[in-house]
Amino acid sequence: MQPNVIVINDFSEANGGAAQVALASAAGLAVAGHRVTLFSAVDASAPVLVHPNLTAVSTGQHEIAVDRNRLRATVQGLWNSKARCAMRSVLHDFEPRDSIVHLHGWSKALSSSVVRECMKRGFSIVCTLHDYFVACPNGGFFNFRTGQICRLRAMSTPCILENCDSRSYPQKVWRVARQVVQQRVGNIPGGIRAFISVSAFSRAVLQPYLPAGSRIYEVRNPIVGDRCPPAQPAEGSPFLYVGRFSPEKGGALLAAAASEINCGLVYVGDGAARDEFRRLNNKIQFAGWLPRVEVLRHMSHARALVLPSLWYETQGMVVSEAASLGIPAIVPDTSAARDLVRHEHTGLWFKGGDVSSLRSAMRRLMSTEVARELGRNAYDLYWRDPPTIERHVADLQNVYLQILGHR
Repeated sequence: MQPNVIVINDFSEANGGAAQVALASAAGLAVAGHRVTLFSAVDASAPVLVHPNLTAVSTGQHEIAVDRNRLRATVQGLWNSKARCAMRSVLHDFEPRDSIVHLHGWSKALSSSVVRECMKRGFSIVCTLHDYFVACPNGGFFNFRTGQICRLRAMSTPCILENCDSRSYPQKVWRVARQVVQQRVGNIPGGIRAFISVSAFSRAVLQPYLPAGSRIYEVRNPIVGDRCPPAQPAEGSPFLYVGRFSPEKGGALLAAAASEINCGLVYVGDGAARDEFRRLNNKIQFAGWLPRVEVLRHMSHARALVLPSLWYETQGMVVSEAASLGIPAIVPDTSAARDLVRHEHTGLWFKGGDVSSLRSAMRRLMSTEVARELGRNAYDLYWRDPPTIERHVADLQNVYLQILGHR
């Protein structure tokens, strides 16, 4: 049986880890013979994949965070009626008994309205837990005011009263309202019975918020790339940061830690915190946003990848990409990325949010011998069982058949 697959994601372009996985899996499933529909709100500048088995449907809307019409964005983020109508039209061409809805991202443009429409028409749904939006109003269990992980129970009274939003408390109130609509009207996560976890760490955080009796499947995110000889971290090679320049990503922590070390430091990415990073460390080389091939080139010439996130993360795919090249990683022990690093074997853990602990880890990897040994170990471990797109698709097919078998 080759079930039809409806992939739901806010974006039809790979502008982040969740979208990258959603699009890669849609393309891989189409190649494997499934009839795939990619449903999104924000159009890509170029087609994801031209394949007879893949149809892309977009509502042609804006991401709510950047829509200049704030009233429209406010309403769309709570309940996107246009997307719900478009989803209703798409579902007319499918039968619930041989189709599966795979939910990746909905909080940035689509809203929970599209998921509710799928439930209403009796379709089986599986949700990949790329973030924490099924539980937390800001999607990260992170307090942007204190710069620390939030330990409050999501949507409890203390949570609702806490001013943790990166913008303002009124914005937090809107996020709470969205969460109420999502939970009580959109029925997320209450109406979903199958979830895909991308790390043991994030599963442990989210499981208390999922419906009792939920089936949670382990499917590794795919890393696209051919095997090449391992890199050789050398004396003078820079440490590398890849990601958004936003508070929760910890770029400022890394800049401060590296300021007292005589080392090169390259930041791939951009964002509002760029000036703060420059103030903390004037030796940073800013490369901006780059095509993936250029990001991998920077990785292959790095001493180590540093993922200094202050929030939980859900996986940290960039750590796996570095390992595939033979580059070790430094990650916080408070992040899901630690699941991808064997401490003192393929990389190093540091105490989350602690600048001196991060600095000590970086100093340890200033040793070329240590960097080479950990990098080689990371490379060998990665290629022993690489998370290829073919393996990812095969695992998804198994999950889909199990879910449809429970109907």
